Amino acid sequence: MKNTQIEFTAPWKVEVKQEELQAQVPELTGNQVLVKKHYTLISPGTELACLSGGESWFTMPSVPGYAAASEIVALGPEAAEGFQIGDMVFHYGKHSHYELTTTSGVFLKVPDSLPLAWAPFTRLATVAMTSTRVSSIELGDYVAVTGLGLIGNMAAQLAGLQGASVIGIDLAAKRRDLAKHCGIQHAIEAGADSHKQVMELTGGKGVSTLIEATGVPQVILGNVALVGQYGEAILLGSPRGELQSNVTDLLNSIHLNGRGCVTFKGAHEWRYPLMPEAFVKHSLVRNSEVVFRLMQYGKLQIEPLISHIMSPVDAPAAYEGLRNKKDEYLGVLFNWEEV
Repeated sequence: MKNTQIEFTAPWKVEVKQEELQAQVPELTGNQVLVKKHYTLISPGTELACLSGGESWFTMPSVPGYAAASEIVALGPEAAEGFQIGDMVFHYGKHSHYELTTTSGVFLKVPDSLPLAWAPFTRLATVAMTSTRVSSIELGDYVAVTGLGLIGNMAAQLAGLQGASVIGIDLAAKRRDLAKHCGIQHAIEAGADSHKQVMELTGGKGVSTLIEATGVPQVILGNVALVGQYGEAILLGSPRGELQSNVTDLLNSIHLNGRGCVTFKGAHEWRYPLMPEAFVKHSLVRNSEVVFRLMQYGKLQIEPLISHIMSPVDAPAAYEGLRNKKDEYLGVLFNWEEV
């Protein structure tokens, strides 16, 4: 049996390869499981950064991906109780038809009422959720989100669920329209007038929380002024790329009372433990279960975020679209059901 998988073989080079499954998968032991993918989701920010060759932890050639909805096809002798062959599960899976993994960590049954194609979005939703988990957002606050891609859109939705009036900011008209379709009250164009519009919406006070979801250093520097007195700026998108700037102005916005005394917070998902712990409220497993419920109750909009469902054989075109056609490509799923 052949195992089809997507590989990044060199910077900006994507290949679809096949290998003998038996050579990759020995006899299962312990809590190992063999899964067959149905859908995997591209994480645009992380995967394009890996494809560029700019992530030192990602070596090439290698198989990318970390969001999958799969079917269990074989179980090891010590696989966690409650799983059986045929179960549909969400896990941090790669872009391959088959994968050997374990039942530990984030390995959860997909609720029967949840469309299977939605399940991989759980991973990016929990990434977005980190921004609201670390925030001080309360009912009635104004929150601005810079960058309305997958992560930013879901962060904006989640901030709204916490009772905030959300202002989404993005250059792309299609992403602004999509944000409104997903229930974001305000979506404005990034640029020279965005500061003026935010101040008009907030009565001149600025926002209580700024969630920066682009990962572009210049964007956070350019938008700190949106934050009101004693507010917070949350770095959700991982900062990438070089920027030469005088940081004294930024530091004064943090330090000086007259400049706001803005608090900066990091929102990297791995600040929380993988598994539930007795003295820690949040974990990646718990966050995933919360996202399941939000999807089931229709509180977190997923279907509008799906821009493409593509065959894995078209992977080069998928990454090219995410890189160069950002208005058209957003939530790109690979459908492995017919491979």
